Amino acid sequence: MDLKIWGCAVLFPVQILYCILKASVRWLLPCKRKDLGAEVVLITGGGRGIGRHLAKEFAKQGAKKVILWGRTEKCLKETCEEISMTGTECHYFVCDVGNREEVYQQAKVVREKVGDVTILINNAAVVHGKSLMNSDDDALLKTQHINTLGQFWTTKAFLPRMLELCNGHVVCINSILSLSSIPGAIDYCTSKASSFAFMESLTLGLLDCPGVGCTTVLPFHTDTEMFQGMRVRFPQLFPPLNPEIVAQRTVDAVRTNTAFVVLPWTMHILVILKSFLPQSALEEIYKFSGSYTCMNTFKGRT
Repeated sequence: MDLKIWGCAVLFPVQILYCILKASVRWLLPCKRKDLGAEVVLITGGGRGIGRHLAKEFAKQGAKKVILWGRTEKCLKETCEEISMTGTECHYFVCDVGNREEVYQQAKVVREKVGDVTILINNAAVVHGKSLMNSDDDALLKTQHINTLGQFWTTKAFLPRMLELCNGHVVCINSILSLSSIPGAIDYCTSKASSFAFMESLTLGLLDCPGVGCTTVLPFHTDTEMFQGMRVRFPQLFPPLNPEIVAQRTVDAVRTNTAFVVLPWTMHILVILKSFLPQSALEEIYKFSGSYTCMNTFKGRT
């Protein structure tokens, strides 16, 4: 082993320690936040739920323009009007991100009518809440197209221009279920796990691209129409997240260039436990917490 390799081996633990200390200081002390005054934000699934709150929060934090994509024009129009009343320029386009051709076509329209997108929020998602045996193939494909492939297509449509401008941010509103699956939502958990792997790879791939970053948000189940009826055993200990809080934390993560956000912070414990507990112990945790049966009462929006 030559001297250079020995030098790298000696410096490696020092670099790791430095990164840990830097992250600790950043967590304890307020850090500089990016100004959003020149940013053009596009939010998929922007007509309702978390997407609607994200649009309001970006407008509140001073984004130059907000663009909404979604499948339901009524919701998009209502949200767009609400944002416009705050003084922020807002546009909406009906677009199903599960349709590749539609994504590329509408991306072209956005560039022509509004301008270059500098912050892309991949928020659109569906969940069917059925077991694999009870789900029809079309429903499974729909989930994969919207939750996973749609994110590929939107990123492919807007990221190249961000790289040219050396200014951009790609955000994925994912789920803690991408790291810890539950029964009764196999299509959702699988698609979100795939989405998480995509974002993790993309985040690493953009390390040497100045001005362009990524954020992956991993929330516990949120109090929106999508997860209506989902029940855990101890709701006082594990209450559903307020979508406004998710939106606020997401926008703050973009402004501070934070790569991964887990909500609430207690979900970190679950991820850690999964790394060393035997499967039998994890099964008992799922049963005790109610995660094993939480989708039995699901009746949310798909």
